[in-house]
Amino acid sequence: MRSWLKHAALLAYGRFRALRREPVRFRGAFTSFDEAVAHVRPGLLAGYDHDAVTEVSRELMQHVPLWDYPILYWLKRLAPEITRVVDAGGHIGVKYRAFAPYLDLDRIDWIVYDLPALVAAGRAQVRTGERTLSFVERIEEAPAADVLLASGLLPYLDVPLVDLVRRLRAPPRHILLNKVVTRDGPTVVTLENFGVAEVPYQIRNVDEIPAALKTLGYDIIDTWVIDSLAHRIQTHPELGRSTYRGYVARRCGAAPGTASANET
Repeated sequence: MRSWLKHAALLAYGRFRALRREPVRFRGAFTSFDEAVAHVRPGLLAGYDHDAVTEVSRELMQHVPLWDYPILYWLKRLAPEITRVVDAGGHIGVKYRAFAPYLDLDRIDWIVYDLPALVAAGRAQVRTGERTLSFVERIEEAPAADVLLASGLLPYLDVPLVDLVRRLRAPPRHILLNKVVTRDGPTVVTLENFGVAEVPYQIRNVDEIPAALKTLGYDIIDTWVIDSLAHRIQTHPELGRSTYRGYVARRCGAAPGTASANET
C-alpha cells in the first residue's frame, strides 16, 4: 500500500508540473524520438541540428568535469596503441580541447562525427595548431580508427548503437562510452529543455548497451556509475531516477598492438 501511495503521489505531482507548463529540464515520456519531436512546444526548435543550439554549454563542455576522468584515464592508458579516434557526437571538438593538456594529440588523428550544424561550427572554429582535428557529417566518411569514443552521445542518438558501429569502415579495437542514461524499466524518450530548443533525450533500459556490445563482438572491461548526474523526469517522477553509466569495451580477440586503423 505504501509503495502504491508513493507512486500515485509522484504521478499526481508530475502531471501537476506538466499542466503548469513551468520550465523544467526534462518534460514528457514518449516511446520514440519521432513521438517526442511531435510534442516539442510551439515556438521552440526541435532537436540538436540548429545553429542556435551549437552554442549551448559550449564553453562548459571544453573543460574536464569529474565524470570525464574515467574516459581520460582509459585514453591515456591506451595511448601507446592509438593513432586515430572517432569521436561520435563530439560537438565542435570539445573533448579534443578538454583532453589536449593530458594527451599527445599531435600524434593522434581525432575525427569528430556530428550533425551538420555542429560540424559546420566546428570547422569554422578550428584553431591554429589543431592540425589533427577534423570533422565528418557521416560516420561512414571517417577512416578506420583504434577507438570509437561516444561521450554524452547515447541519450541523443536516434539509431541503435549496433547500427552506428556497423556503419564504421572497420570495427575499432576499443569502444569508450560515457554518460549513458539508463533505467530499470523500458526505454523512455523525454524532451530536454535547451532554452531555444527541446531535444529528444533517450533513457535506455539498463541491459540495452551491454547487450549491444555483446552483439557487436565486444567484451566490457570496465564500467562506472556517475551518481552526481542521476535525475528524474520532472513531469514523470513516477518512472524513477535515471542512472548515468560509462563503459569500456574491447573487441573480442583483439590483442594489444593490433590496431583496427591498420586493418584493410
